[in-house]
Amino acid sequence: MEGIINKITGTDCSICIQLATESIFKIKEFTDSILFLNEDQFFKGYCILEYKKHIEELFELSEFERNLYMKEVAHVAKSLQQAFRPDKINYELLGNKVPHLHWHIIPRFKGDPAWPEPVWSRPHLAVSLPTDQVVQVVSEIQKLI
Repeated sequence: MEGIINKITGTDCSICIQLATESIFKIKEFTDSILFLNEDQFFKGYCILEYKKHIEELFELSEFERNLYMKEVAHVAKSLQQAFRPDKINYELLGNKVPHLHWHIIPRFKGDPAWPEPVWSRPHLAVSLPTDQVVQVVSEIQKLI
């Protein structure tokens, strides 16, 4: 999607473009963010919670916005815990590659290939689920969110 300009933001931000596009990976729209199932499911249940406005840093949000966003992060994490029963939930807020505020919320299992290291420590081929499995996983999470 590089090089495509988002008509709303005037940027070529891939997250802004995703937010403006219909997707089978969309799980839930919250007040200030939208939750998506990550297209790469090497780590089962891996989701990304994307802030609706093009903001790059957490400190750019007002205290009210930040508190609301963090409640959404916690709510997603609790729902993923209920859906997948992982040993741990990992949270990552980076933005180096895509400078748009978004949280990676990742259920982790003691048996996963990167345990106990961060998911980034294990290069891997992307695991793309067939459409029917994407719909099934999204539906399972939606029931608990």
